[in-house]
This record gives sequence, C-alpha cells and structure tokens, in this order.
Amino acid sequence: MKVLLVCLGNICRSPTAEGVFRRALERAGWQDRVVVDSCGVGRWHLGNAPDPRAQAAAEQRGIDISGLRARQLQAQDFTEFDYVLGMDRDNLSAMLAMKPAHANAHVGLFLDFADLAESEVPDPYYGGDEGFERVFNLLEAAAEGLVAHIQRGKQ
Repeated sequence: MKVLLVCLGNICRSPTAEGVFRRALERAGWQDRVVVDSCGVGRWHLGNAPDPRAQAAAEQRGIDISGLRARQLQAQDFTEFDYVLGMDRDNLSAMLAMKPAHANAHVGLFLDFADLAESEVPDPYYGGDEGFERVFNLLEAAAEGLVAHIQRGKQ
C-alpha cells in the first residue's frame, strides 16, 4: 500500500501530514505495510525542507520532519500510489486535472478520512504559529481515520 499526501508547495501541510501519518502507522504496527510520501502541486519550493514553523509544531509533538524535502506531483504518482490525497479543494482540482485516464489511484481529500465537520486543511503559511497547531490537530484526525480505513480493507 502506498499513500501520497499533497498540498500546494510541500513545505507546510503535506510534510506535516506525512510525519503525522507515519506516526499513526507506527502506533498501529503498520509502518512496514504502508509507504508514505508527500509532494506539492507547485514547484516553488523544490528541494526545500519543511517550513520552520511546521517543523517546530511537529517537534513539539515528537515528530521529526526536518529531513523531508519538497518535490512536485508527477503524472506517474497516480499509477505508483494507491491513494493520492490533497489538503484542500484547490489541490484536489489540480490533482484531478493531472491524473492520467488509466491511473487507478484513489484521489480525494485527506480529511475525508476524519470524522470532522471540516473538509479542508487550511494553509497556515501566511498566518501565525497557531495555524500550524490547528493544522496538526486536523491532520492527526485524518491520519487515524486513514489508518483505520486501510486496516479494515486489509484484514
């Protein structure tokens, strides 16, 4: 099983989601069964580490995302990954426009797997530290929900 988490530039939401989802998989004992990666629909930050505020929010919760580097979504990702999950509807639109007709990946929103009223993870880039904390809480709910979803399908 392979899961790709997607945001705009791959320096805030999606690398945080990658770290959060990896931890959820570890807690469930599924870290060896699911490959996780993240990327952005844009190319502005290629090769950059996650935003320092995202790294700090993750570090406060015991997750190290400092080694991740931004990459851009590619057409082959839709055939390589089983799930390609965006953080918001703009990401989703860009992903669907890029998805090859023959690709079988499930393309949707990460928060579809959370039992929350919100459907989108807001971009915290232009806000303060509190935005990164809110994003982290949303991502934790989605990560737990996706782990449960995958476990139900694989049992």
